[in-house]
Amino acid sequence: MTKREFTPEKEQRFNRSGTGRWILSHTLRYPQFPLGMLLAAVLNNFFYSSVQVNIGRAFDVITAPDWTSGALLAVALTTAGWAAGQGLTGLMRNYAAEFLAQRVERDTRDELYASLLGKSQTFHSRQRIGDIMARATNDVHMLNLMYSPGLMLITDSAMGTVVPLFLVAQLDPRLLLVPGIFLVLLAVTLVDYNRRLNPVSIAMREQFGTMNAGLAESIAGIEVVKANVQERYEWNKFIGNARQFRDYFVEQGVIQARYLPLLMFSLAWAAAFLHGLLLWRAGNLTLGQVISFMGLMNALRFPTFISIFTFNLVQLGIASGSRILEMINTETELDENPAGVARPIRGEVTFEHVSFSYNGTARAGGNGTGTRGAGKAEGGFPVLKDISFTARPGETIAIVGQTGSGKTTLTRLINRIFDVNSGRVLVDGIDVRDWNLESLRSQISTIEQDVFLFSRTLAENIAFGSATATMVQVEQAAQEAQAHEFITGFHNSYQTEVGERGVTLSGGQRQRVAIARAFLTNPRILILDDSTSAIDSATEDQIQRAMRRISSERTTFLITHRLSQIRWADRILVLRRGRLVDQGTHEELLARSPDYCRIFARCE
Repeated sequence: MTKREFTPEKEQRFNRSGTGRWILSHTLRYPQFPLGMLLAAVLNNFFYSSVQVNIGRAFDVITAPDWTSGALLAVALTTAGWAAGQGLTGLMRNYAAEFLAQRVERDTRDELYASLLGKSQTFHSRQRIGDIMARATNDVHMLNLMYSPGLMLITDSAMGTVVPLFLVAQLDPRLLLVPGIFLVLLAVTLVDYNRRLNPVSIAMREQFGTMNAGLAESIAGIEVVKANVQERYEWNKFIGNARQFRDYFVEQGVIQARYLPLLMFSLAWAAAFLHGLLLWRAGNLTLGQVISFMGLMNALRFPTFISIFTFNLVQLGIASGSRILEMINTETELDENPAGVARPIRGEVTFEHVSFSYNGTARAGGNGTGTRGAGKAEGGFPVLKDISFTARPGETIAIVGQTGSGKTTLTRLINRIFDVNSGRVLVDGIDVRDWNLESLRSQISTIEQDVFLFSRTLAENIAFGSATATMVQVEQAAQEAQAHEFITGFHNSYQTEVGERGVTLSGGQRQRVAIARAFLTNPRILILDDSTSAIDSATEDQIQRAMRRISSERTTFLITHRLSQIRWADRILVLRRGRLVDQGTHEELLARSPDYCRIFARCE
């Protein structure tokens, strides 16, 4: 991803050229863990296999005519030592694998979250929240499971195959015949098994994202669902998605049920026993060596059995990794321009022949006005056409127009939520694309009709964007926004926790908290997008007085249909179907602009 709006201070770089390379680069960040896991797996299986060999030796000892208790005790103590070593190395293997899995999960989640913060509004507007949450939680956790127990058991199984075969060769190389044929057939079966399982694993992860997105959307819009009596429709839609998800699980189960290696192992085990007895009968092996051989052959049972689960976990992990990497690698339209202009803004804003359309790729999310305006932009229809004007520092500019005329979209070009298609937007004579994005946006504050509050305290919501604000400053901003009285009416005052999106507050209360937040950030450019629509007239008059007081010190853009607010604007821009058709004061426009008159039904 070459363009992004945010970069963490200490960012770890990973190879994103492919899913396999990306997963490998995460693994190699902690080389001590995979190396420790591999070494522990080798030793663990060596100790286990040595136990099987010693059991055969013990049988040879007790079948000898002159055996002694001391010889048997030595074999028993050695076997106990191998068993203890097996237990300790098993702990080391599990420790290394689990630490690696947890570290990779943490790093992946951090990388994905940083990537999402760096994406543009256009990217987020076309995503389904539930699908993003599925990738950030379930898909990331599937990577954890891919490492532990997935890759850990595959590593252990590989060593549990190689080490016993090495010791079998030490007994008699001819004993490798049956296990060698079995392993060739097992490899062929595993290739076919993974080939059939891979598309099902990918489809399963995709369907989970679809199901989760639909569920999140229904819960978020539960008020609309209930108001329109659509509970049954939403239920049927969710059941359909859940059944599709279930069907993929059933298909996976069918593939696993047809997994033949376990049957093949039973036949190979019997053939190995017959082969061993024939060599014993020919005098090439002792009976104890036959027993050791069967113990080592039985060690292949675990790799055969566990492969049905481990390769499925790896397939699911790779499918999840592909979904995560796809989102990380999705190019965003804007760049943070870290080397751009970073200085205090005076507040002059100039539009020079600006045209803009969404090109059918996005809607301007964020509030009702923006969404309605964006609705006109489907298929690349221009939202703004040849807009030119200049707002001087400290000037208040009201923007009016019918629904869908592009009012909100116009203001979103100032702080680079979107970039123009043609023309230029200048702040203090500098193209906004030449500004450092953080510096530009930190000096522009927007208050929208659809206010978003976090599930935090009221004080934290007001101070959001002003990390160094003191409690005194928070209360002062709340008083200016006429929010102090209702906040202190709560039992915990400013420490009152608000629900998700501020659902425990009324619409007017949420807007006043947002206005207090804007007052506290002390922006050089203030954008008010129908920000007092849910506030009663008396409170609105008090807020307007506070706004007029702070507006004299900054450039203000005001989107509203309330004449009480429009009247005190220094200039009014009239938009119609994306074009600037007139501008002037309230009295001037009433006298000469039919479009302005139609908005307020004031023409005679």
